[in-house]
Amino acid sequence: MVAIIKTGHSIHRILNYNENKVQQGVAEFIGAGNYPVDIEKMSFTMKLNRFLKQANLNENVKRNSVHISLNFDVTEKEISKEKLMEIADNYMDKIGFKEQPFLVYQHHDAGHPHIHIISIKVRADGSRIDMQNIGRNQSEKARKEIEISYGLVPAEKHKREKELVAKPVNASKVEYGRTETKRAITNVLDKVLKNYKYTSLPELNAVLQQYNVVADRGTENSRIFQNRGLVYRILNESGEKVGVPIKASDFYSHPTLKFLEERFIVNEKARTPHKSRIKNTIDMALLNPQKISIQDLKKIAALSGITMVFRQNLEGLLYGITYVDHQTQCVFNGSALGKQYSAKAIQERCGFNNGAQQKASVSKIKKSHGTTAQANSKEVFLASSVTESLKNSTTKPTMEIGKLVNTFTQSEHDSSYLPNQLKAKKKKKKRKGQSDNQ
Repeated sequence: MVAIIKTGHSIHRILNYNENKVQQGVAEFIGAGNYPVDIEKMSFTMKLNRFLKQANLNENVKRNSVHISLNFDVTEKEISKEKLMEIADNYMDKIGFKEQPFLVYQHHDAGHPHIHIISIKVRADGSRIDMQNIGRNQSEKARKEIEISYGLVPAEKHKREKELVAKPVNASKVEYGRTETKRAITNVLDKVLKNYKYTSLPELNAVLQQYNVVADRGTENSRIFQNRGLVYRILNESGEKVGVPIKASDFYSHPTLKFLEERFIVNEKARTPHKSRIKNTIDMALLNPQKISIQDLKKIAALSGITMVFRQNLEGLLYGITYVDHQTQCVFNGSALGKQYSAKAIQERCGFNNGAQQKASVSKIKKSHGTTAQANSKEVFLASSVTESLKNSTTKPTMEIGKLVNTFTQSEHDSSYLPNQLKAKKKKKKRKGQSDNQ
């Protein structure tokens, strides 16, 4: 059994989320704790007001709502509703919520059995329940005891981590209905939005598109763009948008444009100390007197956990590079790192001096990754995994790449470091009184 605990500012939103699942036919309301009436007689208003009345006893608790999901192994599909309620009661008791009002919903919209529990952090006497480290302490202990008591499949640490890591959406396996699309996108958003440090929508999409998902505002003349709306969509292997677009406001985490813009501000400061790792990796790769291709640079960066995402126009010319560092989980547009890391500068440092050379190079990148430019798209993102990059590598000897990797593993330089080969020579200042003919 895997227990996931989240807190929030709106008990109304959490209740709405679960009730909407019931209306869609993918969830059931199966029980409640510390409510004065039977569940058959409970209306939405009665459920909500019970929470609000107790939450109002302490208005200083801003994040007063609690949303817990208990997830069971895929083999445990025959657990009865009665047993699920027993487990919920037992769990809430063990984590210190025995006297709290709570509602329990059984969801059927995933490949494994699971229930959702809604509650609040304010006690009947107005005091606040401290939830710091509750997941690591009370919840972890409760989980292990319940697994033994009910004979559930144990959730070892490595197994939990493996199951909760987001995987790229396989568009060919998604039935293009709203429920399947929303579920697939949700898994990716839960992984990316709170962990990666991005400061713009293109930077966020540089990460999302590696999971075959894109955040889309539409064209500038579209209604969704003019109303500051945002939808999320699934991409196929060619980078084309497929399936049903889902409004940002329809997701439980509410990843709207306003939400993202708030993240942009926080992330700007948080990512700043991590610029040097990307810059040093690129600089070291380009120190070799023998010029390397952009394809090779991309593969070498990938060995250090850095994905270079290329953007090109309809004519095939490369006009932008975004760097995604999966180790620090920071994302930088090339210009944010400095002029030396922009698309134009990288092409020059790789020995490309004209558009024809650059277009041919990008064409090779596209061919090696099996992608084609979209006729109706302004840009194509050519992000790939480290494994795919290495598999397609045919231009750089393994031994030489190995030497470069060894270089990357050495201690990092200060963020102000720039190799001598890349430093521009300073022009000598003319002394006053000297003429140009001297």
